[in-house]
Amino acid sequence: MSRAAIASLSRPLASSASSSSRVALTKRYASHGPSYNPPSGYLFGERPPKDGKRVKETWENIYYIGMFGGMALAGVVIAYKPDTSIQTWALKEARARLDARGEEWEYKPKSA
Repeated sequence: MSRAAIASLSRPLASSASSSSRVALTKRYASHGPSYNPPSGYLFGERPPKDGKRVKETWENIYYIGMFGGMALAGVVIAYKPDTSIQTWALKEARARLDARGEEWEYKPKSA
């Protein structure tokens, strides 16, 4: 198509569109507009200080203590939790019942 034909097709659309329908044609973003942070080349967008030593923020030490302390506590709890498996309970119950009947429950190999 030629430019004149494209222009003549677009004129009626542009002239017939009212102000209320123009608003409906605009993009709507739930985050109040498009956002794009162009790459800066720095890790996490944080520029290194002039003296070369990074200064920690106030929340970082609390985060590290809470995270690693919580993992250590979870490790101790998991290591010392009681054995509540059905196999352990069934083995104890079977031994108790066999002892009550007077039967042997331990394997004793025959000596030659």
